Amino acid sequence: MKRYFVGITGASGHAYARELIRGLVRSGCAVDVSVTEAGCKVLRHEQGIEAGTHGELLAQHLAAWVGAEVAAQVRCFDSKAIEAPPSSGTALTGGVILCPCSMGTLARVAAGFSSNLVERAADVALKEGRMLVLVPREAPLSAIHLENMLRLARLGAVIIPASPGFYHQPKSIDDLLAHIAGKVLDRLGLVNQVGARWKGLQPAAEDPGTGAAPPRDPLAGGSGAPGA
Repeated sequence: MKRYFVGITGASGHAYARELIRGLVRSGCAVDVSVTEAGCKVLRHEQGIEAGTHGELLAQHLAAWVGAEVAAQVRCFDSKAIEAPPSSGTALTGGVILCPCSMGTLARVAAGFSSNLVERAADVALKEGRMLVLVPREAPLSAIHLENMLRLARLGAVIIPASPGFYHQPKSIDDLLAHIAGKVLDRLGLVNQVGARWKGLQPAAEDPGTGAAPPRDPLAGGSGAPGA
């Protein structure tokens, strides 16, 4: 069973992290989670989850957030716990995902400056040549933000902005969350069922009564968000 590290920072969009953790576990993976100090504040505000100051209380409330079945496959670490397994390259992880990733965390990772477990795990992924996925959620983006993203992309990190598409005709916020979570899971190479996949616009026969082609559903046979 592959194990992935999910770092949650102070950027808005913690519902994306919830959907991602669920998707990882349901794809047969174990998950390590750590929340930064700023992330704890946002988690409390956006999701109503009390994680403490550095995530030390997250384990107590994880089942209420992601579901008991998923929580059973998740280990929670205080973001100050630099002695935790994810801080070492010898702890073999399938990859590290920072979701959502604040611009402050992104800048420190780009500079190789690790002030907590989340940033250290990202640094380890880079130095060990493992998958590092960053899910930034910020707008507008300054030149500094863009330069930091470019630097990390050149170092091998994958940047997947939390900017869901609408071509899959979402019916709810959950569909938008699944769109991004599915993209991350696909980039990690994990088989998943997080929504429908784009089928393309298939030729359709004309309606004999009108001579016009009936409406075509490019997502026929599925629902949710495509992974492409």
